[in-house]
Formats: sequence, structure tokens, C-alpha cells
Amino acid sequence: MKLTVFNSDGTSSREQDFSLPEFEGSKGLQALKEVIVAINANNRQGTRSTKTRGDVSGGGKKPWRQKGTGRARHGSTRSPIWVGGGVAHGPKPQDFSKKINSKVKALAFSRALFDRAVAGEIAVIEEFSVAPAKTKVAVEVLGRIAPTGKVLLVDAPFADTTVLAARNIERVSFQEAAKLNPLDLAQYAKIVVSSKALEAIIARVNGGNN
Repeated sequence: MKLTVFNSDGTSSREQDFSLPEFEGSKGLQALKEVIVAINANNRQGTRSTKTRGDVSGGGKKPWRQKGTGRARHGSTRSPIWVGGGVAHGPKPQDFSKKINSKVKALAFSRALFDRAVAGEIAVIEEFSVAPAKTKVAVEVLGRIAPTGKVLLVDAPFADTTVLAARNIERVSFQEAAKLNPLDLAQYAKIVVSSKALEAIIARVNGGNN
């Protein structure tokens, strides 16, 4: 499959063949959906919590006697119908994590990679070399490769100068090639991968380690 390869400053480009996975029809789309849902679920903290009537302080004494007052019967001021009372059926800490087996993960990763490559949304840069390490220089280079939209930079690993130069650009995010996942591949308008990172990604795909 052919991808566009840019030089380190983005001023020139060429087409080059890479051994990326290829798919026909809808194979892998269901796996891709399941993995993205699982990643989002696993990112949920699940720490939201409310207090039930048993957790709220006070309310040990019956507010008034059972009969003869003309008011409704109550046993505690911590009842959910009282202001300051507990919450009925409120959320409690919960584990939302989902497990996906390795073969499904590998299939989803390969499918996401294929879809973005076919759409022309993956660009290869020979290396991320921002000299001097200035945000202005990084903006100019990215402007030549991906003028608009959210951009994901992928390297293996990143040089400190690259991070220093690009970390303040609002539309730019970073990801290591070893940690790249289908959600990363799906949520950015353009993915800019270094040659070194692409080699690592292709090794992941061919080795099934996703």
C-alpha cells in the first residue's frame, strides 16, 4: 500500500509502498467497534458515588410522634424525601472495564490502520527533527503536512526537542508507536508517523502483538 513520505521539514514528498494489512468488505469492522467501546469503557474511572440514607449523618431520632400531630408519618429526617436526606438508587463506584481477547484487538488495529491509510489520512515523515526546538518551526512543518484538523504525532520514541516544540500546539497530540491503539487511529483528522514508528507498527501488525 502506498503512503506519502515527507522529508523532515515537510517541504518535499514522495510515494512509497509499505506492507500494511489489506481488507475486503466489512471484515474487522465489528472488531474495531468492540475494541473502541472497550477502550472508552476502560478509561472510565467509575468513582462517582452518592450517599444512601445509611451514609448520611443524623436522623437517629423520630422527628415527631407517630399519631396525633396532623402531619405525615416519618421515622427519620435522613429519608430520601427529606432535604438533606440520602439518595435513593444513586450511583455507586463501579467497574466498567471490558475484556477483549488479543486476536480481536489485533484485527481491530489492522482494520483501523487500513481504513486510515486508504483514506489518505496517514502521512509518513522521515523523522521528527525540529531545529531549533521552537513552536513556530513545528507549526510551519505541520502546516505543510496537515494544514487543518486535529493531528496525532507518532514516534518511537519521541525526542525531547520534538515534544518541546509541538506540545503547545492545541490541535496536536502525541503517542508512542508501541502504545498506539484503534481509538487513536480513529479520532484524529491526520496521523503523522515517523519512518521509525511505522516500522514498529508494521512489526506489531505482522507479529500480532496489538
